[in-house]
Amino acid sequence: MPRRTDVYIVDDDEAIRASLRFLLSTAGMEARTYESAVQFLRVSDSLPPGCLITDVRMPEMDGVELVRRLKARAVPYSVIVITGHGDIQLAVEAMKAGAIDFLEKPFKHDVLLAAVRAALDSDEQEARLLGAKQQFQELLAGLSAREQQVLNGVVAGKPNKVIAYDLGISMRTVEVYRANTMTKTGAGSLSELVRMALLAGL
Repeated sequence: MPRRTDVYIVDDDEAIRASLRFLLSTAGMEARTYESAVQFLRVSDSLPPGCLITDVRMPEMDGVELVRRLKARAVPYSVIVITGHGDIQLAVEAMKAGAIDFLEKPFKHDVLLAAVRAALDSDEQEARLLGAKQQFQELLAGLSAREQQVLNGVVAGKPNKVIAYDLGISMRTVEVYRANTMTKTGAGSLSELVRMALLAGL
């Protein structure tokens, strides 16, 4: 069975839509673009199954609500959310709503292409997610109880001062635990750490 090549890009930034469409076309994928979630939803029922790449912060309807609407309709798209700095909690909500992955801007082209290819191949996607889950579960198992508590707070979107208050420790101590967690897991950024935790089923 040939791999699907249909990719749908939803982003209110015309330059990003054009850039992603060009990147995907050079990789042999058919990409269609939409300037809003509302515009995409109007036609989604008539489109072939494929991979949806959506920005998380958009006017009218954000990417999280788009994922929820598609899930409610049982529309067969594998959704990858792209997010700007500071929008990690929205990306967390999107993954909990049904997105399979999120990438923080700016992302490397090969990282996006790998994610899209896996999303278009259900067998590859399942293997990739299972492998990531096992890998991240092993990494998170190496955390101390306090580091896991801090990580839980981070994934819940709580700022450091709230995590500190909840755990009865100083904000500086929270920062140390968070830094230790990133070192132990090899996460290069906060978004990568959150993504690991979500894929591990935290």
